Amino acid sequence: MGAKNTVRQANLDGPTGRLDAVEGGSEALELDRLIHERVRLGIVSSLAVNGSLNFTELRDLLGITDGNLKSHASKLESAGYVLCSKSYEGRTQKTEYTLTPTGRTELESYLGHMEAIIQATRDSSEL
Repeated sequence: MGAKNTVRQANLDGPTGRLDAVEGGSEALELDRLIHERVRLGIVSSLAVNGSLNFTELRDLLGITDGNLKSHASKLESAGYVLCSKSYEGRTQKTEYTLTPTGRTELESYLGHMEAIIQATRDSSEL
């Protein structure tokens, strides 16, 4: 067998809360578990593309329930990835979500790691 790069899952529950992947045994790639979850990836991706979205727009775009959006958005907000701004229009509360610079950086890092995993997988299939 040649010395092709391989990707393997190394640590699912490490202290960093990240999913570690090792490429070729030499360079650790850390997938951000916070973003890796499907709904949270949808939230940060939607905000990266649209700039900002209100609660209803984001909920409908992702096709999820109110409670699901609140729960996942709260986790992203606690991590500093998403900014949640609340205001009132008359008696109606308006909630607006935007991606923070930290959130954008973490999303870009996550996408870079996924691209590396995809490339390593494609390279290994060329054997």
